[in-house]
Amino acid sequence: MSIVDKVKQMLGQHPDKARGGAEKTGDKIDERTGGKYSDKIDKAQDKAGEQIDRGAEGREQGGHHEGG
Repeated sequence: MSIVDKVKQMLGQHPDKARGGAEKTGDKIDERTGGKYSDKIDKAQDKAGEQIDRGAEGREQGGHHEGG
């Protein structure tokens, strides 16, 4: 299992923590860049949340896929 697969599995098991981490990270980047990239950071946070939600829904429905 690759590191990417391990991270996906971990995020799928804890979607609330993953979503919170993505928000916190984006906010920290926004702070350090003085808000210069706020719109891009917000979009990235939204996309990350969508991906986390998709992973969580897939695990709830048993739609887990392994391999490559």
